[in-house]
Amino acid sequence: MKNPFSLGDQQFYSKLVEPADKASFESGEVHAVYATFALGRDAEWSCRLFVLEMKEADEEGIGTYLHVTHHSPALLGQTVNFIATLKEVNGNEVIATFEAKVGERLAASGETGQKILKKEKLEKLFNTLNG
Repeated sequence: MKNPFSLGDQQFYSKLVEPADKASFESGEVHAVYATFALGRDAEWSCRLFVLEMKEADEEGIGTYLHVTHHSPALLGQTVNFIATLKEVNGNEVIATFEAKVGERLAASGETGQKILKKEKLEKLFNTLNG
């Protein structure tokens, strides 16, 4: 694992809210807005942008936690801009915070944790879980 970053460095990601991002469950559509779970996926991606530049060819990142506070809705067709900030690097653990904004309005904020591990170690772990 390499670390070309300093604490406080930022990554940016923009997401156009599409119909596939709506709050829908097996029981049907709840709201025609950006679902918290879809927002969480994209928040994790924005923070993973750090991991992509930190991992070596024989390593991979794996999520350890995701905390999302949803402040206001983002509507279909709106662009949500994610700003991920590197908060901590503890050994192989990468902690980043994020804000998601529609224009100047805060839609969500939170934090993610990811660990960078050898691909071989992850494969062994997954195989043991597979029975």
